[in-house]
Amino acid sequence: MCKHRKIAGTPEAWEDGSLGCEEEFVRVSTNVDEDALEAAADLKPISIRRQQSLIDDYKGISEINDIGYQPLIRQVLKRFADSEKKRLLRERAVELRDREDNGDDEATNGKAARG
Repeated sequence: MCKHRKIAGTPEAWEDGSLGCEEEFVRVSTNVDEDALEAAADLKPISIRRQQSLIDDYKGISEINDIGYQPLIRQVLKRFADSEKKRLLRERAVELRDREDNGDDEATNGKAARG
């Protein structure tokens, strides 16, 4: 018989792995509300058409990274959207900086037109 030492159930014990990391106590939950889980994660199902070779690539990458195919696709799409937003913001910042350097920023033009 295995004797376990008592660990205080503090947030620190959960965060440092003292609690919740022993395999003998791990089990798959049988009481999962998939709809509630998806709603909490703000997930919406979509359908996308992709080339089979691209799907095969994603499946291979997901296997290497030990994550599911669909979570990998979510990561890829999120990374792309984030990088595109950053790129667009950088481009806009350069445009505004160039306008200011040339003395024709929107604020100056607006004041001159009213003044």
